[in-house]
Amino acid sequence: MNFTKRKQSFIKLADILNDFNQNLIDLIEKSYIHNGWYLPSFSKFAIQQICSNLLTEPAIDSVSLKYPFVNKGIHEKTIGVIMAGNIPLVGFHDFFCTLLAGHKINIKLSSKDRFLMPYIIDQLILIEPAFKNYININERLNNCDAYIATGSNNTSRYFEYYFAKYPNIIRNNKTSIAILDGHESQDELNLLADDIFLYFGLGCRNVSCIFIPENYSFDTLINTFKKYDYVKNINKYINNLDYQYALSLMNKDEVIYLDNLLIKRNDSIFSPISVLHYQYYQSKNLLQSTLNYEHIQCIIGKDNTKFGFAQSPSIFDFADGIDTFQFLEKIS
Repeated sequence: MNFTKRKQSFIKLADILNDFNQNLIDLIEKSYIHNGWYLPSFSKFAIQQICSNLLTEPAIDSVSLKYPFVNKGIHEKTIGVIMAGNIPLVGFHDFFCTLLAGHKINIKLSSKDRFLMPYIIDQLILIEPAFKNYININERLNNCDAYIATGSNNTSRYFEYYFAKYPNIIRNNKTSIAILDGHESQDELNLLADDIFLYFGLGCRNVSCIFIPENYSFDTLINTFKKYDYVKNINKYINNLDYQYALSLMNKDEVIYLDNLLIKRNDSIFSPISVLHYQYYQSKNLLQSTLNYEHIQCIIGKDNTKFGFAQSPSIFDFADGIDTFQFLEKIS
């Protein structure tokens, strides 16, 4: 397949996914039954972001302009990809990049996300049968030329050992933060709520800690969070909230308890499910010079990624800041 065929296939895939036919709706519901964190609305949102940010002609053309190798004949390699399952279809970007670059892909699916990716693969093969020779799903990824693996800090150490002799991208835990100045508009705070609550905060691009100036008033922010009151009906989420609140009471932590979130002063940018950490800062310049960027996926705020765009990464927003296309070019 040449680049034009691959591009056209992905654009047609977007048309199919955006249609949300009954088969896809049934699989979205099946995913939710299998994994209670995959609310149908969250899975639909993930699919819509894939279609609008990745599977468009302008987006794909921008890849060929920035990385001319994708538009040339390359020596095909087989890339083993171990997909995470913290949020729906989180492994799609690696899948897309690998195939768009002209390589073959050998996939190990996450046990948490077993239904949507196989459906997408089936649709892509129906669009262009030649993809059948490029895509495999396996439990063991043997005899690959290179590997891309996403997991926790613990599993990443295993991946680094196991794949040490191969070209690889190994990803571990990351999270995202927001820097507020206290003068955010209501619209900006509404969008910040999305950055925090979407996917129950399980994504590396979810805001888990906000940095605020001294004497910041939480009143407007607290009122804004009511738009996500429906998470109170999700037992898995509320059980976490109740546990974290009880723990904070025992430890006499400084917290603000809401029906759908625990806001807690804490020096860590990582927070548990149902908890939003906050820290004070005196100067933005000083704050940005002291942040540990190794653990930060993205920063939300007026001088950084726009509010509401945490879970709408562009085609060039690479996980862990590692350029996947550059990696795929080097092994070509």
